[in-house]
Amino acid sequence: MTDAVYVDTSPRHKVFTRAPRFPATMTSPMASSLRRPSWPALPAERAPEHLRSTRVGLADGAATTVHVATYALDRTELRVVRLPRPTPLAAWCAHAGVDEALVGGFFVRAHGTPLGELRTRGVARRHVSFDAPWDDLRACLHAVGSEVRIARRDELPAAPAGDLLQAGPLLVRDGIAITDDPEGFSAGARQFDSDITDGRYPRAALGIAEDRLIVLACDGRSDDDAGLTIGELAETLIAFGARTAMNLDGGGSTSLVCGGRLRNRPREEHGIEMPEGRAVSTALVFAPRR
Repeated sequence: MTDAVYVDTSPRHKVFTRAPRFPATMTSPMASSLRRPSWPALPAERAPEHLRSTRVGLADGAATTVHVATYALDRTELRVVRLPRPTPLAAWCAHAGVDEALVGGFFVRAHGTPLGELRTRGVARRHVSFDAPWDDLRACLHAVGSEVRIARRDELPAAPAGDLLQAGPLLVRDGIAITDDPEGFSAGARQFDSDITDGRYPRAALGIAEDRLIVLACDGRSDDDAGLTIGELAETLIAFGARTAMNLDGGGSTSLVCGGRLRNRPREEHGIEMPEGRAVSTALVFAPRR
């Protein structure tokens, strides 16, 4: 069943995890800024129990669809994977026999080399570093054994064991949304197609709650799906219980495979869908812990 979440990122914001009941005439300042979103048709195939697709209504009346998968921390192994070559995530998953995966970090569009530090099994992999001084600050996922951590690069060991993927920005720390840009994504926008902190886009993110991983992909770039700003993405993750969270690659690269199927609707430009999504260079893979 599809529920609704309303997100208002104004200073008086409130987040509802289920649609509130409003009177026919809405008079409160918050209620008057929201409209009821159109409801997508339910898929013919029953979605996995750990996946929830939800409409998010935004303060200015726009709406978008978010797809959220959750995984128990004590029963899930999280791995960072460098794909052999840039490939749409759904196609790579089908070939590799992977049922659960999320797009990973950024990459250089011209040749597919990962952008931001990348390590797997403790080994530094080929990548293009972020510009200084942001390379020492931008958020990372670090997974080693049963421990999964999201932190800024200068808060982690210089040569960590396990897997490390650098992307960012950090969205949530200690359950609170980060509202400024301490990781310099606006100042360092020359390494991207645009300033990723400016505007609403399809986005992907990873959050950590007390006992579970929260994996989110949102649709965007269409009349029915506005996408999310960085701030709206942070607030949505908090609504789902995230205590810490980081942004991953987004836009046309946004891809969530759950139950062996691509669950979001990647779009290259407004209204232009890509049935399999854009080719990506890295992925986060979620598997039962052995």
